[in-house]
Amino acid sequence: MTAIALLTSINVVLLLWMGTQRNPVYVFLGIARELFSSMRYLLLLAALVSIFLLNYLEQQLEALLVASRLDFTPWVFQLEGAFVQSVQHLFHAPWLTPVLVYFYITVFQALIIGSFGVYLFQRNHQFAYATGYAVLINYVVAMPFYLFFPVHETWNFEPAGVSFFMLEAFPDFEAVYRPLSGLDNCFPSLHTSLSITMAVLAARSGNKIWMLITSISAAIIVFSIFYLGIHWLTDMIAGTMLGVMAASLGVYFGELTMRKTAAAPAMNF
Repeated sequence: MTAIALLTSINVVLLLWMGTQRNPVYVFLGIARELFSSMRYLLLLAALVSIFLLNYLEQQLEALLVASRLDFTPWVFQLEGAFVQSVQHLFHAPWLTPVLVYFYITVFQALIIGSFGVYLFQRNHQFAYATGYAVLINYVVAMPFYLFFPVHETWNFEPAGVSFFMLEAFPDFEAVYRPLSGLDNCFPSLHTSLSITMAVLAARSGNKIWMLITSISAAIIVFSIFYLGIHWLTDMIAGTMLGVMAASLGVYFGELTMRKTAAAPAMNF
């Protein structure tokens, strides 16, 4: 996890530099100034941090419900067949695997942090709030599906004939990363929904450079979920719908927060 955290941090710096076209040191100073300018930002950050607790509680509750939970994976496989296997057979290449693992593990996380940072630095407060709200919406909507509509990862369903290419570039994935995500937490794909959310927000923010960066990154991440043998096409479709919805609601709540902030200036430090 130390290596992942380090690589994610490096990606955040690079993304902030590319997204703002400014010196990263200056960017971080600007972000810190904006971050501590309002109690609402701190409350939103606390809510985002609580997602990790929510994810932990979901997995604990999932363990308690294991005896009564149905497995919807056969139904999904019957619906879409060997789509993921076909993608793997068509595109698998030794040089491509580490690139996609890198995007799936580190760029994905950095994209969310970077989005929040870019909007804060540019004082685009509505979209800074929108990013935080949208992330929360993604998780709140996805968690009930993980509890009551369990779908196993494609590689973990033998009839699908899918290989887990993640292990080719990240052999310790199961030991290091698995505690953060259950094997049957597939539908909807949060990697898809959150990546799409960041791309949609960037497109609506007016920052053309950031829109290009997030759109390309989202496309690569979505492709990686199939190539690496993790998600189903059904997961991706549901994740895309969730991502678009979360982005739209995030913008709405961001605008609403800005109106309340303007009406109650005493909330600011």
